Amino acid sequence: MPKIKTHSSSKKRFSLTGTGKVKRAKAFKRHILNKKTTKRKRNLRKSAIASPANAATVKMLIPYK
Repeated sequence: MPKIKTHSSSKKRFSLTGTGKVKRAKAFKRHILNKKTTKRKRNLRKSAIASPANAATVKMLIPYK
């Protein structure tokens, strides 16, 4: 069987935890940061877990990660 190609942008955006969950970064931290509170911006730094509905799709895109 040939190897499956890894989706290049997905391998940069997602990683797997030890239990196999998909870890992702939070959105809304790129620009227009003046109106967002310091607390809100601080919480956006933390990582998040992808929903189970999206996790199945992401796992197909990053088969060897």
